[in-house]
Amino acid sequence: MVSAPRQSTSRHGAATTAWSRAGVVAGIVIILDQVSKQLLRSSLAVGAERHLLPGLTLVHTTNSGVAFSLLSGSADAVTVLALVGLAVLLAFFARYREHAPLWLPVGLIAGGAVGNLIDRLRDGAVTDFIKLPDWPAFNLADSAITIGVVALILILGRGAAASPS
Repeated sequence: MVSAPRQSTSRHGAATTAWSRAGVVAGIVIILDQVSKQLLRSSLAVGAERHLLPGLTLVHTTNSGVAFSLLSGSADAVTVLALVGLAVLLAFFARYREHAPLWLPVGLIAGGAVGNLIDRLRDGAVTDFIKLPDWPAFNLADSAITIGVVALILILGRGAAASPS
C-alpha cells in the first residue's frame, strides 16, 4: 500500500488549520460587531450621542455608503463591491493560505466585511457608533477591516506570501 508523502499531509493540515483559524477570527469579529450594534440600537436613538470619555463619544448613526460615506445612496453597488472584494480576498487566501500568519488579517477583514454586509442586507445601511474627534463615526467591523488591512500589508511587505501553495 502506497501512502501519501508526509509533506503533502502536513501541507493539507496546515491549510485546514489556516482556514479554521481565519474562520474563528471572522466568527468572533462578526459576533462582537453584531452584538455591539444591537446593544447600541437598543439603548440609543438614531442621531443621539453619549459622551463616554474625553475624545470618545457613542453616537447612533447609519451609513449607506462606504468609508467616509462615499457612495452613499448606492446600497446595491456597495453591497456588490463588498461581495466582490470578499471573494477576491478569499481567493487570495486560498492561494497563499499556508503562509503564516495570513489567517489573522484575512479573518479580521472577512469578519468585518460580513458584519457590515449583515447590516446592509438587514437594514440597507451600516450602523456606526464610535466617534473620535475630527473623524467619521465607525464600528467594530470597520476597526477589524482596518487592522486586518494594515496587518496584511505588513505581512506582504515582509514577503510572507511570496509563493503560491
